Amino acid sequence: MIDSTMPLSLERDGAEYLRAAALAARNGIEAALAGLPADRPGLRLREVTDLPDLLEAQGTIGRIAARRLGPDARPVRAILFDKNHRTNWALGWHQDRTIAVTARCDVAGFGPWTIKHGMHHVAPPFALLAGMLTLRVHLDPVPLDNAPLLIAPGSHRTLVAESDIERTVAACGIHACLAEAGDVWAYATPILHASNAATRPKRRRVLQIDYAATALPGRLGWRGI
Repeated sequence: MIDSTMPLSLERDGAEYLRAAALAARNGIEAALAGLPADRPGLRLREVTDLPDLLEAQGTIGRIAARRLGPDARPVRAILFDKNHRTNWALGWHQDRTIAVTARCDVAGFGPWTIKHGMHHVAPPFALLAGMLTLRVHLDPVPLDNAPLLIAPGSHRTLVAESDIERTVAACGIHACLAEAGDVWAYATPILHASNAATRPKRRRVLQIDYAATALPGRLGWRGI
């Protein structure tokens, strides 16, 4: 059964609802994202004018991450999800397990490597993922019939084997992350999550930003935005 009413906390459940936390920044974000393609399930953002100022630790959105990760919090990846009647996709249960880096540099504990959208990605040790924070900034309303993100509360504490995902979701339960425009959901980056196709599709834009507050080892460097 899917729940959407129980209050969640970041520390206990791996997720927290921040009502209207991005309302003041919404117009600025929409202006920065204007003109980007609306026909892709997920658009990884690079060198978007004006957006970094909002996302850095002193910015309107970045301050949310800095309150939880400390003053060294920095945005290390940003993706725009623009779900609408033309791009009404579904996404199965999974954990985000990779980070975007500047270049491939083999370091013990990091791997395997992939290239996504022209950027090097690598799976880091779980401890690094566990220290990250993901913010989802909602630019449009997300009621239950417009494909809210589904999460398994408490599933963020360990790396879940593919064969154990179904059992873990059943044990944790499912929470639907409903939102209004200007709301923010904060997540522990490795939480199990999924998304159904919208049953009554309307435009559902979400700016997702991953934050980290630690440097990478060796010659690895965060790709950033």
